[in-house]
Amino acid sequence: MFDKFSRSWDLVKASASVLRSDKELMLFPVISGLVTLVVLATFLLPMFALRIFADGFGVGGVVFGFAFYFVQYSVMIFFNCALVGAAMIRLDGGDPTLGDGFRAARARIPAILGYAAIAATVGVLLQGLKQKDNFLVRLMGSVLGAAWTLATFLVVPVLVSRDIGPIDALKQSVSLLKRTWGENAVGQVGIGAAFGLITAAVAIVGFGLAFLAAQASFALAIVVGAVALLAVLLVGVYQAALSGIYSAALYRYAVSHETPDAFRGTDLEHAFLPKA
Repeated sequence: MFDKFSRSWDLVKASASVLRSDKELMLFPVISGLVTLVVLATFLLPMFALRIFADGFGVGGVVFGFAFYFVQYSVMIFFNCALVGAAMIRLDGGDPTLGDGFRAARARIPAILGYAAIAATVGVLLQGLKQKDNFLVRLMGSVLGAAWTLATFLVVPVLVSRDIGPIDALKQSVSLLKRTWGENAVGQVGIGAAFGLITAAVAIVGFGLAFLAAQASFALAIVVGAVALLAVLLVGVYQAALSGIYSAALYRYAVSHETPDAFRGTDLEHAFLPKA
């Protein structure tokens, strides 16, 4: 298990080195975030105007929730595919552009929409479990949600790399999970925990500085608060980009154990080789 932990963090560091050498990859989560906000606003306005959830999570709420999840997942998966597609080019030693990533995603739109429908269905079901009054049912929903996240982590690189449908991509991701259990779990949890702490630290420092600035000027406090919010958003963008690159690297590691050209000659090369 220690080898898996060490290997997974080597993969994370290697992925970070790719992001440092190609910061343009961070534009994908930035654009994705902006489009996601537009989608969110599009659904929030009718939700409040029609009071869809006023009587709880009924049939109308289920339909509305599925539509929201489907559109949101379609957007996020599309941009994740674009990010991973560009990262794959970088791992092969190329110099990808935004256009390269978007072309890779557009080529897989039918599969993306199919997988978004599956993910939306699962999302609605899990959300329904988490809304129950029974603590054990809510706990089961959380556990199933974590299991789903692990099992589907490699769906996007599979969709980008192979001309298969969403169900086969999901099956392939589950199969690859068996080979990368340690790296998958440690990498995801580690990245999430690390950036969670960084985000919390930035938010606390920003709040403290804004409070101190408010003693001198309310306008200054607003400026400091805005800067702190921007810093938190940038941390989130970096995390999203790193996670996308990590999934691409982990997929390559799982299927071939070949060192990508981007890492040849570095001290991270051993992370992509089979260990005894």
